[in-house]
Order: sequence, then C-alpha cells, then structure tokens
Amino acid sequence: MLMIATIAVLSAALTLTAARTAESGEPDSAGLAVPTPSASPVPTLPDLGTPTFSEDFDTPAAAGGPFAATYAQSWQPYPDGMGGKYWSGQIISAHDGYMDVAMDGEHGAAGTFGTPTGAWSHVGGTFSIRARATGGGDNGLAVMLWPTSDDWSEGEMNYPEGNFDGAVHAFHHSMVPGHEQDKVSYTADVSWSDWHTYTTQWVPGKYVRYYLDGKLVLSVTHDVPTTPHRYMFQIGNWGSSGHLMIDWVRSWDAT
Repeated sequence: MLMIATIAVLSAALTLTAARTAESGEPDSAGLAVPTPSASPVPTLPDLGTPTFSEDFDTPAAAGGPFAATYAQSWQPYPDGMGGKYWSGQIISAHDGYMDVAMDGEHGAAGTFGTPTGAWSHVGGTFSIRARATGGGDNGLAVMLWPTSDDWSEGEMNYPEGNFDGAVHAFHHSMVPGHEQDKVSYTADVSWSDWHTYTTQWVPGKYVRYYLDGKLVLSVTHDVPTTPHRYMFQIGNWGSSGHLMIDWVRSWDAT
C-alpha cells in the first residue's frame, strides 16, 4: 500500500479497514447513493465554462531546473530534499504535451498546482486532472485537496490515489479530530495505464462529488471542508522505475 507522508502533510496509509466503501451501484454506509448501471442517464459533470486555472504542459522543458522555471506560474514544487523524500526538480520534465514524472525508485515528487499566490486559497471549486502511468510498480500517487493550514481535521479529499500496479481509488477523509484516518472510499474499474480524467467538485459545507471521465461515481455530504485548500500531488521514492504522465490540469474556483 502506498504510504504518503511529508513534514506538512499527514495523509493516512492506503487501508480500507477503516473505510466505508462505495462502489458503483452500491450506497455507502452513510446511505449516499452512487450511480448504478441502468437505462437511466448517468449523471455527468455540468459545463463549467472557462477554467480559473488551466495548464496543458505544451512547452517542452527539461528536468533539473528548466521545468520549474518554465511552469513557475502553474506548479509550486516542494523544495528538493524535503523530508529526505521529494526531489521534484530532478525528475519532472515536460515533453510531447504532458508533464512527465520519471520515477526512479530513489526520488519522490510533490507539489501544488496553481499560481504562486492563488494555489493556496481554494475554498470550494472543481478540480480536474487527466493522467496515466507506465511502470512504477510498488509505487503510487495521491492527488489531493489538502488544507492550506496543514490541519488534517479541516478535511482531506484524495482522488485519484493508489499504487500503479493496483486499483485507482477516491478517499474522502473524516474531519473529526483524532479520526482523520476514517474515510469513505470508491474503487474505480479502470487501469492506471490508460488515460482517464479525475474530477473533484467541492461545494463548501454541502457536498463533494467525484467524477471519472465526466461521470459521477461518488457523492459525499458529510465531512465537507469549508476552509482554504490546495490542489496537489505526491509520489513516494520507492518501487520500480516508471512514468506518471499528466496531460492537463484544470480548476474552476467557487463563485
């Protein structure tokens, strides 16, 4: 299981023992219905208009400094060496229209999407990423909305998350202090090796909805954050070599 840990981010281990699962076609333990295969239309993400933030990684940029400089208005990496785990500057580049995180089993990567000022102040909104991975067995990814305050009890929304040789999950964590590891989860019937779009729609204090390729797969109306969060990802520094490829990132701030 993927373990996501930083000095600031205290994200829980990938374990389903404390989770309340909500597979497609089944309600979770809170009674929240998720779509079932039927003749009825499947709920889809509405047209959100022009994104507040958008990055397509169309400008080639090498690792080792050029990527960070080229995308300084879109990507705020953890400092190289943070926690002895994250070395984003060494392993992230852009080519062929995507962000390439080259996993090497020794260096992890982590950072926040957005501008140097706007990346930290999301209070609600819709956040979407299109990605796939090749290789990287025993390694994995957590894309998350994490509290800017670094107070875990203000809410953690992870999607997608999982080991690259395993399943793709959404994890919606409890906001009860001391019980943050408890979570509602969804497991997608897709492979990391294929391109998919993962979207989180957050209305503060009301609901969080998770979409796979534009289709609603999980809706949660409890433990819904109301404070500023940042949209970020983390990859550890273990496992086989491989590549995480991010085609684009979009966000639509709440109005």
